[in-house]
Amino acid sequence: MTAAKHILTINGGSSSIRFAFYKINPELTLLLSGRLQNIGNKNTKPIFITTESNTQESITLPENTYAHAVRFLIEWLEKRQEFSDISAIGHRIVHGMQRTDPQEITPELLRYLQKISPYDPEHLPEEIQLIELFGKRHPTLKQVACFDTSFHAGMPAVAKRLSIPRRFSEKGLRRYGFHGLSYAYLMEELESQCGQEGADGKVLLAHLGNGASLAAVRNRKSIDTSMSFTPASGVMMGTRCGDIDPGVAWYMMQFEKLNPRQFNLLVNHESGLLGISETTSDMRELLISESSDERAVEAIEVFCYQIKKTIGSFAAVLGGVDTIVFSGGIGENIPEIRSRICDGLAFLGIELDETKNQKNDPIISASTGRVCVRIIATNEELMIARLVGQVLGYPIKRKRL
Repeated sequence: MTAAKHILTINGGSSSIRFAFYKINPELTLLLSGRLQNIGNKNTKPIFITTESNTQESITLPENTYAHAVRFLIEWLEKRQEFSDISAIGHRIVHGMQRTDPQEITPELLRYLQKISPYDPEHLPEEIQLIELFGKRHPTLKQVACFDTSFHAGMPAVAKRLSIPRRFSEKGLRRYGFHGLSYAYLMEELESQCGQEGADGKVLLAHLGNGASLAAVRNRKSIDTSMSFTPASGVMMGTRCGDIDPGVAWYMMQFEKLNPRQFNLLVNHESGLLGISETTSDMRELLISESSDERAVEAIEVFCYQIKKTIGSFAAVLGGVDTIVFSGGIGENIPEIRSRICDGLAFLGIELDETKNQKNDPIISASTGRVCVRIIATNEELMIARLVGQVLGYPIKRKRL
């Protein structure tokens, strides 16, 4: 092992980049975290956020492009003492297709990611750009890929297969599932909180944020998940449509004259809560607008309805539910949405204690309910750091509650 004791994690999205420094001592201790956001928004400059002071610093770039934002971030990170002591950079890679295990990024792996980039045009091009720019600046620094699809790699074949001609399955078109780093972290924390028996049960995970998905887990294995070939599928999200009739694509291209790029923009960036409300993708803003805007009412209703429906279907897949975990920005912080989702699910044994729910307590289920309903704050960056330590052979200990 080298003398370096820090890990830098990079979680790149299409319009934001989250980062964190962790020290190995031998547990992982967070030293610094933050993010750049609004990248590529022509009307808004990226805003740099640091958690240590919770301040926002406006950044002026020559152009508001991903490449300019990454170069700025690298230069800013290089000025930190933490950067001089890092042994590796861990990257969240949303889509890995046949690659699942965390692994050091080599020229061969980078070529593979470039090859499969058309399968995930919303994420992989930017993630590849991050890897390449860090590599050019620091060619001897190890970089590790942590795949968001890995958690679902062992799903049963019946859950993976798309009902399209088999020749397309042989080209890699199947259900992959996403939010895997979040789900892996949530399962580790669930075991930490309620023991091995609780983690081995019938668990339903709900990662609800601007991106939203659910996963059915039994014996710690993903049995099914709402997202499919891309993260645009499943339940409705902030700006993503979720599942829609394939005929909608044909109609849009035939009669609205949308080309494939425009259709991709529509379903990923103009739909969901934003598309139905016509005002915002922010759930808190929609809740404020409910009393005066029917579009906000409908957007929230559709969101909660689709999640409730997915809970019902996953309960059938699992043969019942022992535990539900709410996570993500909405799942962790907005009691009203959790309440609306769980309303009417008492027949499954799902009942909330509204006093606990309103306080965002760790356990929000009522004593009369059969299902334990929990809130667990997710931490993809910490999960990435754990995986990087695993790849590099660091004996990282995990804190137990």
